[in-house]
Amino acid sequence: MNQPASQDARRFAAMQTGDPAPWFRQRATSHPNYSFDSVAGRYVVMLFLVGAGDDAGRSAVEAVLANAALFDDATVCFFGVTVDPADQSEGRLRERIPGIRYFWDFDGTVSRLYGALPVDSKPGDRELPARRFWLVLDPTLRIRAVFPFAVDGRHEPVFDYIRQLPPPARFAGVEVNAPILVLPDVFDIDLCKRLIGLYDAHGGEISGFMQEEGGKTVAKHDPQRKVRRDYLIQDREIIQLIQRHVRRKIAPEIQRVHHFHATRMERYIVCCYSAEEGGHFFPHRDNTTKGTAHRRFAVSINLNDDFDGGELSFPEYGAKSIKIPVGTAVVFSCSLMHAVSKVTRGRRYAFLPFLYDDAAAKIREANNPHLGEGVARYGGP
Repeated sequence: MNQPASQDARRFAAMQTGDPAPWFRQRATSHPNYSFDSVAGRYVVMLFLVGAGDDAGRSAVEAVLANAALFDDATVCFFGVTVDPADQSEGRLRERIPGIRYFWDFDGTVSRLYGALPVDSKPGDRELPARRFWLVLDPTLRIRAVFPFAVDGRHEPVFDYIRQLPPPARFAGVEVNAPILVLPDVFDIDLCKRLIGLYDAHGGEISGFMQEEGGKTVAKHDPQRKVRRDYLIQDREIIQLIQRHVRRKIAPEIQRVHHFHATRMERYIVCCYSAEEGGHFFPHRDNTTKGTAHRRFAVSINLNDDFDGGELSFPEYGAKSIKIPVGTAVVFSCSLMHAVSKVTRGRRYAFLPFLYDDAAAKIREANNPHLGEGVARYGGP
């Protein structure tokens, strides 16, 4: 594909510093359906390569490999984006773990989003104008820097810039706290003990996570990502008691801080992360599938504190983690990436609902046809 002339009339998406980087799913060297939002929590370097079949493309790939030590996956990772199928079939591009991966963007999905191909281009178009450039994203996946592509192979300014980046936790120039609410005294000690008693009396079932496959939301289980057991509360008296606490002590704070009127709650479960099973939950978001798109706020209420590990963190805002006091609620947007560290002693019991409103309930019901086998349909309040 050709580099565009400055007078090219085709319209391209324009990426500017401070813009949120578009999220997408695309085939990659490391996964057949890579979810780009999952890379948050570190700096991300993107090279819109177009293809590695010419001298300019090859020089950029060689420059990345020569600076591979920068891409450790903990502080910085690299993604190249190619639209040339020969880069895969002829083995021109290979991932190098940690830190170096490529997207096989043969249908142009990613390249159109970011402005490497015209927004009106179609898969299979020939002789399209194309743009090569570099992006550096901050840990919240906002664009921090845009670098033009050096046709002469002088890519060192990009790597010099990466070397002087501050630690991920100070990407904004100061240490930024995650945008969460911490609300003490939501549950009293008696209610916490009562909920733990329910779990211990009935036991819990291994719980998974939701994932999109073939246009359907399906439940998946992978102990590398999540190990937790859940008990579904059946007692109507306890459910109504919980509702009163949430209505009085959580909903008003969400209204005050976020100007959002939460009217509905999903899930009445007591969860258990146990040391004997290595309980944990890998970094994730709670609303990335059709079956979870209605969720607006997540709530995490610890029911005990006699455990080690099991701390809650928000990787987009640094590695700092918190152990929530008993009865305290942490409330946060379901779009925020969060994780639970491995429990190393004892058991962490928690109540973990989602809150939403009447408008989101309509979304939830409309998405019933997109739920896979074994995922419960929504039937009303």
